[in-house]
Amino acid sequence: MEEEEETVPNGANPDADKEDLDLASAYVSDAQYNRNIHFDTAPPAVRLYLRYHHWPLKVLLYVFILVDLGLAVFEEPAVFPLPTWATLLVELVCLLVFSGRLVHYARVIPRDKFWRDPKNICIIIILMLTLVDMMVYGALRASNWSAVRWSRVLRPLLLVNVTEGRQLRRAFRSIRNAVPQIFYVFLLFMFSLLIFSLMALKLLGKRGLTTISGAPYFTSYLDIVFDLYVLVTTANSPDVMMPAYNASFVFAIFFILYILINTYIFMSVFLAVVYNNYKKYLKEEVRQLVRAKRHKMVRAFAVLQEQRPGAEPVVTRASWTRLVGRVRPGISTAHRELLWSVSDDKNRGCIGKLAFVQLADLLNIEVITLKSRPHPLLTRCPALYLSAPSRLVCRLVQHRAFVVAYDIIILVNAVFIGLDEDHALIAHSEWAFLALYLLEILLKLYVVEPRAFFSRHCFWNWFDTVIVVSALVATVVNSASKSLGGYSSRQILDIVFILRVLRLVRVVDSIQRFRTIINTLIRIGPAILTFGQLIIVVYYIFAMVGMELFKGRVRFYEDGDAPEAASCGNALLEGTAFAQLGYCKNNFNNVVASFVLLLELTVVNQWHVLSSGFAAVTHVSARIFFVLFHIVVVIVIINIFVAFVLEAFLLEYSLEKSDLQTSLERRIQELELGVAQEKVENNLVDAMETSDGDQGGSQSDDSKPGLRFRIASKRYRTVDALLQRMFESDLDPEDFAASDDPDATPSRNFSNPAFSCA
Repeated sequence: MEEEEETVPNGANPDADKEDLDLASAYVSDAQYNRNIHFDTAPPAVRLYLRYHHWPLKVLLYVFILVDLGLAVFEEPAVFPLPTWATLLVELVCLLVFSGRLVHYARVIPRDKFWRDPKNICIIIILMLTLVDMMVYGALRASNWSAVRWSRVLRPLLLVNVTEGRQLRRAFRSIRNAVPQIFYVFLLFMFSLLIFSLMALKLLGKRGLTTISGAPYFTSYLDIVFDLYVLVTTANSPDVMMPAYNASFVFAIFFILYILINTYIFMSVFLAVVYNNYKKYLKEEVRQLVRAKRHKMVRAFAVLQEQRPGAEPVVTRASWTRLVGRVRPGISTAHRELLWSVSDDKNRGCIGKLAFVQLADLLNIEVITLKSRPHPLLTRCPALYLSAPSRLVCRLVQHRAFVVAYDIIILVNAVFIGLDEDHALIAHSEWAFLALYLLEILLKLYVVEPRAFFSRHCFWNWFDTVIVVSALVATVVNSASKSLGGYSSRQILDIVFILRVLRLVRVVDSIQRFRTIINTLIRIGPAILTFGQLIIVVYYIFAMVGMELFKGRVRFYEDGDAPEAASCGNALLEGTAFAQLGYCKNNFNNVVASFVLLLELTVVNQWHVLSSGFAAVTHVSARIFFVLFHIVVVIVIINIFVAFVLEAFLLEYSLEKSDLQTSLERRIQELELGVAQEKVENNLVDAMETSDGDQGGSQSDDSKPGLRFRIASKRYRTVDALLQRMFESDLDPEDFAASDDPDATPSRNFSNPAFSCA
């Protein structure tokens, strides 16, 4: 390739200077991580911009966000109380860090763009309101007056509006886009609920029926509306219908019709509407995201391009190599050369715009670099290792039957674990199973080179070894303590059995259908984390509001014999289902208890009992808080999450590798640098591999190259890459942004596109 590169005529500027390289690397990095930020292209601003995205600064930002959110643990009402001045001081430091980060961001983008960005305005408002609240709260507490920290509900909004929170903002946009259609369905649902409530009042209100507690049954219209709303969630079924059903089986028809229409039809329509709108808006957003990414790459190409007489502009191999080294400093030379060979498939020593634009996607494909080393026994005892018995052992260990046999052993061991471990036969069998597991590891180490066996990408080898060695150590310790002092630790035995049971995960992963499900769950892990952040934001806001509304209303007593324990410390709860069921610890007396209570409300089982308890100690209108939480979390957010998981599973089941992955794989095979696919199955390991590792040399591998590559199947480096993969068939590979012509802007200070997905 070097000779071919020299034959290509050079332009006036064969190598980009440092400033151009910084600018191009900023564009490529933005494209790789789908950052659509309009930054100033002046050299000092570009250097500041690159520093802004250094990982230590990002980690520091998230650390202080977590500290800021975690202050609720130490603030009144607190889990671990701290003086007011201490929490205010820590929060002030957090505000200074957030302000510094915002100032840094303001210095790398044009001033007009900064002030037109809603998320910057939002952060400034949050910081100012928080500072005002801190001063007012501190002054009131210093004067021994009661005060409310109302600005705490704003803290999680910082997590949403920081530059790095674009995935979280996309989730909120999904909610915003789905709300209008959900609203119309919700209106129909409420109309149905109110009509059925009115019918229930007329059918059952004057029949003198009572509940099991002796209270009047269906005599208040508002109570009927709440009870039937709860019935939609099935939390109070069949309790709510039993008084009517006991009076006459005919009344059961009313409830059956209600459940059929509202629980099964309307709730399914909610999911269908959310899924349809989510997919429609997400597809358009991903299209804009991809166009913005390609526009960034076109800008980088414009910076590094060389104009050849009578030919299209190109980027030389030297400029491309320096750029990749700047964007991915840790990339190996072999990996970089592989990517270049894919881009420059005609071996011209330079690439055009279309090939250059693919660089960001190429960098997002996980390529596993495997180093092939000979087994130590092959170099030290070649005659013994290459003997016929040794070859037979290697073939047996590498055969599929060996894996199946040990899967069966693991299943048999699981059956023995479920039996009585005090039985002598069962107790002695544990040593037999441990011996078999140790034999398995030793045989694999005999066949596979040790460094390859324990390389970073060999997840199952580490998994099996850690579990077997831990179980062996725990069993030996327990047996030694029992033989020396006659003492057998129940906890040690429990740990041993739990470790053994964990090996069943390997058996599950060996089944193709189960493997697909597990792989999908792992590959959408980053997206699950995004929705997890969304849930935490909503939980935090509701927890802060709930603590201000309900703190101290319900109390839990460690001493169950205390007189106040039966009524949760509040006489208004005496005799209620809330107190009788022992729900006293479900309260808003601190942030930890609040999060646990909100999780219980998300599950919806018995949530009407919880809400009725807090309504009893405050006012019946307190139910609005719990109904609103159910609508926001269960109906909207959970349905959007289900829509995303549905789309991800459809992708997993229906799509194969992308065209770019196929080109990369084909190039690996052409260079004879591939790994035999039958040696590396597409299992749970694919979802957990790192970018490099060792490949153990077998007895037949000594003639093959010492460095191999393979694609980590359908693994995605970023959530944006997964989203792009979802809608890849709908994207035109040559669909660039509207102003992608480098000649359209004569200076280097060209503008970035202003897409709504920024």
